[in-house]
Amino acid sequence: MEYRLGVLGGMGPQATNTFYQFVIDRTDARSDQEHVNALILSDSGMPDRTGAILGTEEQRKAVFNRLLSDARLLENAGCTVIAVPCNTSHFFLDEVQKHISIPILHMIRETALYLAAQGKRRPGILATDGTIQTGLYQKEFAAQGIEALTPSPEAQKLVMSLIYDDVKAGRDGDPAKFAAIHRDLAAKGCDCGVLACTELSVFADKHHLPPFYTDAMAVLAERAVQACHKPLRTIFIK
Repeated sequence: MEYRLGVLGGMGPQATNTFYQFVIDRTDARSDQEHVNALILSDSGMPDRTGAILGTEEQRKAVFNRLLSDARLLENAGCTVIAVPCNTSHFFLDEVQKHISIPILHMIRETALYLAAQGKRRPGILATDGTIQTGLYQKEFAAQGIEALTPSPEAQKLVMSLIYDDVKAGRDGDPAKFAAIHRDLAAKGCDCGVLACTELSVFADKHHLPPFYTDAMAVLAERAVQACHKPLRTIFIK
């Protein structure tokens, strides 16, 4: 069987680029032919997911329908598994999964399983307002006996600014903002932090972060490599 990864991306484009680099970096390949076969769909016209989740039913349907259309495109193109490097879009993915026959890797669920295996119990979740307010991480983490904590309102504003004003605007991101966010999580007694927005994965790719943080997109990349039956590079095995 020929395995092919479908990447439903474009949310945002830089995060999709970083995700594919994560997949390449984590594949134990010594030639082109040993890498993951992948088809990348960068749908940069996808409406804003946070805006839709916190908006009207019509806005939510627009995002769902576009995600489903893209997933079907990837399925019809011969992909055997789909990865979506956008945390907020996972609000819609269980319903999308009901309408296609190939599996969608669930980044949030996989991250919860990973942290549970690491014995973590009080992670701080750094994510968009949409992801936080819908409880996507809180629900999946609670299923693993993990208490997901969220930033204070002041720190959450910094998280959103780092995502939208910095990374989505094409900037590397302000380390001073992240330092203030980190202090907030430490004050709450978190035993780890989760980069639960792919723009934060882009930020982490440009700035050195302590091992306190787990990158959900990195977990997704590893699971994508495994789902395509390729070996992981030993340095990245978790």
